[in-house]
Amino acid sequence: MDKQQIVKWLTGLESEFEEEDLFRKLTLEFIDAHDDFWQRSNESGQLTGSAWVLNPGKDKALMVHHRGLDKWFQPGGHAELTDNSLLDTSLREASEECGLQNLTLISEGLFDLDIHIIPPKGEVSGHLHYDFRFAFIAESEALDPDLAEVKDLSWVPVENLLRNLDTQQSIRRMAIKSLFLSSF
Repeated sequence: MDKQQIVKWLTGLESEFEEEDLFRKLTLEFIDAHDDFWQRSNESGQLTGSAWVLNPGKDKALMVHHRGLDKWFQPGGHAELTDNSLLDTSLREASEECGLQNLTLISEGLFDLDIHIIPPKGEVSGHLHYDFRFAFIAESEALDPDLAEVKDLSWVPVENLLRNLDTQQSIRRMAIKSLFLSSF
């Protein structure tokens, strides 16, 4: 995993959200402290890659019902040895979980950054995910989910994500940012 590219994405992220400034600082500290910052072998946490996928009309976001956490999120997950970057991770996860092949990257930079807690499960202790999120537009709304990976998936109107009081803050933040993507 190219540490220099990761630092470039972090330093290039311009955000109006204070929590992202804190997440950037903490993520930079984490990668400076750990050579295995992206590997599952790091029990304190890992960098992960996610895909914030909008439909062609840019008014719906693709959400997956995560099998293990029993919550709705954007597609994403752990980096694999075959991934050259976290951008590759986000594309692979969107393909594996949703069957999406033809995604157009909205911007070369990082769309969103989040840090969230993963609770302990079985032999795996609780840890942090430092989630690098990239924004894409799907060619169509056609999906071919792998239900071994996810419980369900759905195109959710961005407006609904903003109005629903149960929407997690990190999802709400990406929904707000999506409102400003009409020029792409």
